[in-house]
Amino acid sequence: MAFPGISSRSAARPVPPVADVPLVPVHHVPLSPRALRAQAVHRLQVGLFGLAGMLLLVSLANVIMDRAQIGDASAGVGPDAAASASASPANDPLVDMGVAPELPVDGAAAQKPKPPAGGANH
Repeated sequence: MAFPGISSRSAARPVPPVADVPLVPVHHVPLSPRALRAQAVHRLQVGLFGLAGMLLLVSLANVIMDRAQIGDASAGVGPDAAASASASPANDPLVDMGVAPELPVDGAAAQKPKPPAGGANH
């Protein structure tokens, strides 16, 4: 069988065996001390960069939480301010635009005047 780009002479030529090398497959070649040291340094670098990254993320989250607490304290958002804010009527943007009907909230239906039942339309 002919493959494109490969001549038939080079494919048929056997590779000469190297002297004193057995022709058995080698499953594991022990690493040199230099390669072992390089692997150890690489693992150490990855670990240190991971620790530094996690420290940076935790510090950033702490700064954000501190700023949020300072902002809440300066804006007066506390338990008293939250209670007074809930007592005021809520503005519904759909009701303001006239898209949705205004629904009574907290007994507001009792305060609206009722039409007379005596048949004022006659």
